[in-house]
Amino acid sequence: METLRLFIISDSTGETGEQIVKASIAQFTIKDFKIKRFSHVRDINKLHNILEECSESPYSIIYYSLVNENLIDYTRKYCDLNNITSVDILSPAIIAIERMTDQVPIVNPGALRKLDEQYFKRVEAIEFAVRYDDGKDPRGVLIADITILGISRTSKTPLSMYLANKNIRVCNIPLVPETPVPDELFQIPAKKVIGLTNSPEKLNEIRKERLKAMGLPPISSYSDLGRILDEIEHAHLIMRKIGCPIIDVSARAIEETAEIIIKHMKKTNII
Repeated sequence: METLRLFIISDSTGETGEQIVKASIAQFTIKDFKIKRFSHVRDINKLHNILEECSESPYSIIYYSLVNENLIDYTRKYCDLNNITSVDILSPAIIAIERMTDQVPIVNPGALRKLDEQYFKRVEAIEFAVRYDDGKDPRGVLIADITILGISRTSKTPLSMYLANKNIRVCNIPLVPETPVPDELFQIPAKKVIGLTNSPEKLNEIRKERLKAMGLPPISSYSDLGRILDEIEHAHLIMRKIGCPIIDVSARAIEETAEIIIKHMKKTNII
């Protein structure tokens, strides 16, 4: 059987169109096929030359993702006149939204690609937060957008993940009296560090519940109020030495704390 040729014509990168084509061909046992992508097609002359090239392969399908009506119309007519099987990837989705909302779509090639870029930035930020969570690798401090400090149970990890979903790369470092503070914390501007604190009573309650959830006795040095006070004092000494802002999370939801951090980052031109 002749090789099936699948052409993708896009006014942007065409990556989304290629993903759709690959997902479609995967539903078949066809092994002999080739995919060719034409990107940034935004004028009739370039489009015509591409269509001429595609028409040389009779066993082919043209997929096009275009927003300019003239280019869409030209492609549709060319394919009809030359008996070429073609698929308009984008128009049906746009028309459906237009009919439902009564809004006129903007002509913005690459709009979906921009959304994709935001998605991949978010994924990268989440992977970053996981990689540099809980002091796993203090080198992350040097490349993070923001670094969060705090003793155990001050919501460092959930806050890091929440901020990561806002495309912010976060490294978090636990502060423990017996563990040396990473040198990296003193190698970055203080504005890129945020300290978290909590009330001793709240920490005592949270830590007891944590121990219960782990099947351990609720009374231990981890939940001891005296130990917690020592940890808080130690953490505050380090935060004051760094000169970073300190946020009391005892009466705040994750979202509220995150909003304070984001405002700080904007005010200090970090983002």
